[in-house]
Amino acid sequence: MAAYQTWKASGAGLKEAAPHDARKFVVALARGLEVLRIFTPGEGLLGNQEIAARTGLPKATVTRLTYTLTQLGYLTHLERLEKYQLAPAALAIGYSTLANMRIRHVARPHMQALANYAGASVSLGSRDRLNLLYVEHCRAKSAVMLRLDLGSRIPIATTAMGRAMLAALPEKERDWLLRHIARRESKQWPKVRVGIERAQKDLANRGFTLSVGEWQTDVTAVGVPLIPADGSGIFAFNCGAPAFHFSRERLENDIGPRLVNMVRNIEAELNSG
Repeated sequence: MAAYQTWKASGAGLKEAAPHDARKFVVALARGLEVLRIFTPGEGLLGNQEIAARTGLPKATVTRLTYTLTQLGYLTHLERLEKYQLAPAALAIGYSTLANMRIRHVARPHMQALANYAGASVSLGSRDRLNLLYVEHCRAKSAVMLRLDLGSRIPIATTAMGRAMLAALPEKERDWLLRHIARRESKQWPKVRVGIERAQKDLANRGFTLSVGEWQTDVTAVGVPLIPADGSGIFAFNCGAPAFHFSRERLENDIGPRLVNMVRNIEAELNSG
């Protein structure tokens, strides 16, 4: 239970979602949703013990939650393996979210065109706690691909997309996030902070951010934020590839400016609809 309390207080879990009026916050519901969240493309089968370890919840609590979620159709229990996986009811929620996200439909043809030109991947992301979640992803047929796709999560602090998102946030919200990123990064924070501060300057001066081997040594990318006028939140785009594919000069003088132009065209189309 101590781990769960730490998770709640970290800013990466329940506390981020909880309103100021804690009397209205349903902890049992939050716990159930957290169980669903830990199923990822890389970890689609989990047992109660694994779920307990990842959430910090007591195993007895997890057992009740997984039973309830199974009865409601959000989890499927594979008895032979003694593990659970997401069921169609859970998938339907995600599909409905994506299907009703207008920015995806507007952005996709623009993203595909840039991906084809660059021979790379172009993605659209939205913040998920201290990460970015890919909600759209396009790749060139000829590209040497990164192992990322729709639904992938990448860190907000060290990626071009994440830094673009951070730089676009209101100052109060950005400072709040930075405090929690600093806590998570621990000893790496001074180095990470330098990259974030540089990204803010890059966005102000050039309109895009860079990450050259700072998230993964063999990955390079540029990022640009977008804030739709309809108040649907802050999004960010990236164009990335293995490090050998883009020189820094091409990133700065070709791919970065093209990504900025792409985002401005998407923004204009969204605002005219």
